[in-house]
Amino acid sequence: MAECHPVGFQWVMEAKARGAKVIHVDPRFTRTSAMADLHVPLRAGTDIAFLGALVNHVLTEEKYFREYMVAYTNAAAIVGEDFVDTEDLDGVFSGLDPESRNYDVNTWQYEGTEVQAASGERDLEYEDKVSSAGRGEAHGSGGAAVDQPETDKTLQHPRCVFQILKRHFARYTPETVEQICGIPPDKFRQVAELLTANSGRDRTTAFVYSVGWTQHTVGVQYIRTASILQSLLGNMGRPGGGILALRGHASIQGSTDIPTLFNILPGYIPMPHAHGNEDLDKFIEAESVDKGFWAEMRSYLVSMLKSWWGPAARADNDFCFDYLPRLTGSHSTYETVMAQLAGDCKGYFVLGENPAVGSSNAKLQRLGMAELDWLVVRDFSLIESATWWKDGPEIDSGELRTEDIGTEVFFMPAAAHTEKDGSFTNTQRMLQWHHQAVEPPGDARSELWFTYHLGRIIREKLAGSTDEADRPILDLTWDYPCKGAIAEPDAEAVLAEINGFGPDGKPLSSYLELKDDGSTMCGCWIYCGVYADGENQAARRKPGAHQSWVAPEWGWAWPANRRILYNRASADPDGKPWSERKTLVWWDAEERKWKGHDVPDFVPDKAPDYQPPEGARGAEALSGTDAFVMQADGKAWLYAPAGLTDGPLPTHYEPQDSPFENLLYQQQRNPVRQVKPFKHPDNRMHPIGSDVFPYVATTYRLTEHHTAGGMSRWLPYLSELQPEMFCEVSPELAAERGLEHMGWATIVTARGAIEARVMVTERMTPLTVQGRQLHQVGLPYHWGPNGYSVGDAANELASISLDPNTHIQEVKALSCDVRPGRRPTGKARLELVREYQRRAGITEDTGMEP
Repeated sequence: MAECHPVGFQWVMEAKARGAKVIHVDPRFTRTSAMADLHVPLRAGTDIAFLGALVNHVLTEEKYFREYMVAYTNAAAIVGEDFVDTEDLDGVFSGLDPESRNYDVNTWQYEGTEVQAASGERDLEYEDKVSSAGRGEAHGSGGAAVDQPETDKTLQHPRCVFQILKRHFARYTPETVEQICGIPPDKFRQVAELLTANSGRDRTTAFVYSVGWTQHTVGVQYIRTASILQSLLGNMGRPGGGILALRGHASIQGSTDIPTLFNILPGYIPMPHAHGNEDLDKFIEAESVDKGFWAEMRSYLVSMLKSWWGPAARADNDFCFDYLPRLTGSHSTYETVMAQLAGDCKGYFVLGENPAVGSSNAKLQRLGMAELDWLVVRDFSLIESATWWKDGPEIDSGELRTEDIGTEVFFMPAAAHTEKDGSFTNTQRMLQWHHQAVEPPGDARSELWFTYHLGRIIREKLAGSTDEADRPILDLTWDYPCKGAIAEPDAEAVLAEINGFGPDGKPLSSYLELKDDGSTMCGCWIYCGVYADGENQAARRKPGAHQSWVAPEWGWAWPANRRILYNRASADPDGKPWSERKTLVWWDAEERKWKGHDVPDFVPDKAPDYQPPEGARGAEALSGTDAFVMQADGKAWLYAPAGLTDGPLPTHYEPQDSPFENLLYQQQRNPVRQVKPFKHPDNRMHPIGSDVFPYVATTYRLTEHHTAGGMSRWLPYLSELQPEMFCEVSPELAAERGLEHMGWATIVTARGAIEARVMVTERMTPLTVQGRQLHQVGLPYHWGPNGYSVGDAANELASISLDPNTHIQEVKALSCDVRPGRRPTGKARLELVREYQRRAGITEDTGMEP
C-alpha cells in the first residue's frame, strides 16, 4: 500500500501514530514492510493456507465474537446431508463433473431449502440455455435466492455451518503453514494473537488487499477466506473493520460499477444469456430474489432501460429489453484473444490499456492482434499495443513479418485526466469529481468525446434505416449537450443521467424512488442520489475539520452516501452499539428510527424486534436483525451454498505453475480453474514440482511507474527514478545462480524468456518449504520496449490460466528458472524456451489435468 497507494497509506500511518498495529504479509520486504510492526514473508500463491490456519485458530481457541456471529452470520444454518466436503473427497467438493470442470451446487444447499445460484448464474438454468461453457459468465451481485434455512442457535448440530467450518479448516495448522507457506509457527502465532486481540466487542481490525490477492486461479477464494475471518471476529459493518480492496488505477471501482466488464450491466445487474423466447418477466423471475434489496431488480433494470432508450422503451415492448446484447459464454479479454487467433474476432478497441505488454502471456495478445482486420488504440503515448506490428518481439524472432500483417491500426491520441472533467470512484465506493485544468493538446480527445461522437456519426450513417437490427442504436437517448471549440460533451450531464430522473423530470434522490413501471429513469441504480437536488454531490470538498469524522460532505459514496456498508452490524441485535468507542448507528426507541453518524444501512423505521409477516418480500422480508441487507437471508455467509463456481468454502490449491505438490489434498489445483480453453502452443504449462523451474516469480508494481507503463515510461523524471526493468533476488539465490548485482539475468518459463538487471537484496527472504530452501524472484511489470525507460515485459512469462469466477489471470505466482547473462535474441530466444520445454517434458496436455 505504501508503494502503490502512498496517498491512502498516510491514513495507515495516522492510525499507527494512534497505536494501531500494522502487519504486512507479502513475499517481498517493501516500503510497506518498512513501516509495519510485523512483516510476514510467505510463498506466493499460498495465502489460503495461511488465512485458513487463522480461521482454525479463531475456531479452536474460541476467539470468535459469538454474539455477533450467531446474530449476523449463517453459522447456525444447517446444510443438507448430501453435501460432502473436501476433507472426505481429498480436495474436491460434492457435485464436481471432471469432464465439464463444473460444480453442480445442488448438494451444497441448506437443509430443506432450494438455494439458487447467484444472480447472473441463475439465467444459465433457463430451459433453453446455450451450453455449460457459459457457466459463471455473468455474476451480478444479487446473492443467492434462499428460503429461511433450518438453524441450530446452539451451534451443536453436526451439519450446521459452524461445525462444517471447524472440520473443514482443522487441517490448516501452524505446522502446515510452515510447510506450505514457509512461515515459522512462532511468527504465525504472533499474527494470530495480534489479530484476535484487536477484534471483538470493543476493537476492530481491517484487512487491506490488492491485486496480489485477485490475480490467482483461486483469487476469489482468497477474499472469501478473509471475509470468513472478519465475520467470525465481528469486523464487518463496523468502524475500523471491513475488507478494503486497493485498486491499481484511480477509478477501477468506477469501471466495475459502470462496467467495462462483459458480464454485468451498470450497478451489478447481470447480463442476460442467449436464450430463445426469454422476455423481461422471465429474466427477472430467473435473476431476482424475493428477499432483500435485490428483490427490486426489476425497478433497477427498467429504470436503466428507460435511461438508455427513453420514449422507445415502453411497457408494450418490454422497455426494449430485447435490445440488450446477450452472452453466449465467457467473453473475457482472454477468450477474446483466442477468438482473434481463430479469426472470429475481426476488430478490437484498446482504450486505456496496453495488452501487448500488460496482459498475461503478452505474446498471445500480439499474435491475436496480428489476425485482426482493424485495431483502434487510444492513448497519449505510442504504446506497444500500437506499434507491435513493426517492432514487437515476434518481428525480431521472424514469427511475424510486418509486410504480412493485415491488421489496419488506428492510433487516436487521448486526453489525460487533467484535460477533461469527470469522476473517479475509489476503493471506498466514493465518487470524487475532477475538473478540467487545461485543454487537451492538438487532436487529443477524451474518452467521452470519442465515444459520443463515434456514436453520433454511426447514428447519422444509419439514419433512415428500416433494418430492425439498427433500432437499438437509432433509439438510444444520444443527445448530450456539447461545449467549446471541440464540442466536448458535458460530463455533468452524463452524471445527471446516471443519477436518474423522476416522472416530473427532476433528479432523483435515492434508489428507493425507482419504479418498475417506466416512470423513472436511472443509468445506474447504486449511483442514484449523486446528483440529488440538481447538485453534483461528487464535487463536494468540505474540509474534514468542518464536518463529522465520517466526512459525509467530501465527495459522495454509493449507495445513498453511505460510508460503511452493512453498518446495522455495528449495533447489537437490540440496536445498541457494541461499544461506545465503536458507535456508528443505533436504534432510537423513542423516535422509532435508526440514527447514526453514518447513513444507516437498514430500513429507517424497522425495529430490532421486527419479524416479517408471512409472504413478505423485498426488504420487508428481512427481520430487524438481518444486517446484511443485500443477501436474501440477511446474513454474512461463512459458507456459500451457491454463488461461487469453485466451492462453498475456500480450499488451498497450488498455483497452476508450482514447484511443489499440494500437501493438504490429492487434488493439486483448483479443479474448475479456466485453462483448457487456452490450450495453445505458445501457452504451455509447467509440470508439478519440476526441477527445471525450481523458483517462484511474482509480479508487482512500483511507485514511480504506473500499470503497463503508458502513463510513466514516457516521462523523463519518472524514467530517471526507475530507468529499466530489473529483478529482485536474494544474496543466496545470486550465489546459487552466479548472478551479479547490477548485472543481467535471464528469467525463463515455458511461455517465454526475458532479461532484467539484477538487484541483489536481502528484501527477498529465502523460505524453507517442504524441507527445502525456496527462492522467490520479484518482477515489476511496468516495462516494454517503448518510451524513455525500456525493458522486457514480465507478462511474457505468464500463462493464461484464470480464476473461474472472475476470469482474472494468475500472474502473482509462477514457477521459473533464473540464469546469469542476457537472453538470446531472434530465433535463439525461441529455441531457448523450446529447450526448457523439452527438458521439463512439457506437452500440450501438461498442466491441463482437472
